[in-house]
Amino acid sequence: MVEFSSHIKSLSDNDLVNRFKETGDNICIGELFSRYRHLVFGVCMKYLADEDESQDVQMQVFEKLLKDLQRHNIEQFKGWLYTVAKNECLMYIRSRKSKRAHEAELQKDLMGVMESEMSLHPEGVTDTEHQLREMEDSLEGLDEKQRRCLELFYLDLKCYKEVADLTGFSLNEVKSFIQNGKRNLKILMSKRKHG
Repeated sequence: MVEFSSHIKSLSDNDLVNRFKETGDNICIGELFSRYRHLVFGVCMKYLADEDESQDVQMQVFEKLLKDLQRHNIEQFKGWLYTVAKNECLMYIRSRKSKRAHEAELQKDLMGVMESEMSLHPEGVTDTEHQLREMEDSLEGLDEKQRRCLELFYLDLKCYKEVADLTGFSLNEVKSFIQNGKRNLKILMSKRKHG
């Protein structure tokens, strides 16, 4: 082992990849990391333009290598690594946009359901807090499928696909339950308010 460690720097990228495939020895990944961490970080900065996010994605890329090197036949490691890093950045950007879009939709829908005004109730509870409680109470009056989908989507911040995975409903069913649930929730809340 000491002998291998001492001459590891003289091995080519392909030798390191092949040795890792044969032995699973993480010292090979460590050497590849030290050779290419600046390249990967540079790719991440180019796409993400944020140092902390770039460092996070850089680590994800090298963690991914542990699995991907075993599965792929790689002839030109540096070019392949560049592509892996670029794809990881693009996936990160997509998930970030998806999360922001989901949060914006959540905010818009909650404001629509609650018709929020920030005046104070006598006991010092804001309208928003009061309406959130009313909304939670009104959720109980919904059909079980609609209630479950709304809770996962709005309260647990799950996306449509995650709601589908957790409930076993199809994507179209989930969208339908959420749309109908929102409409029914508004009706129930309106009845409570004027009832």
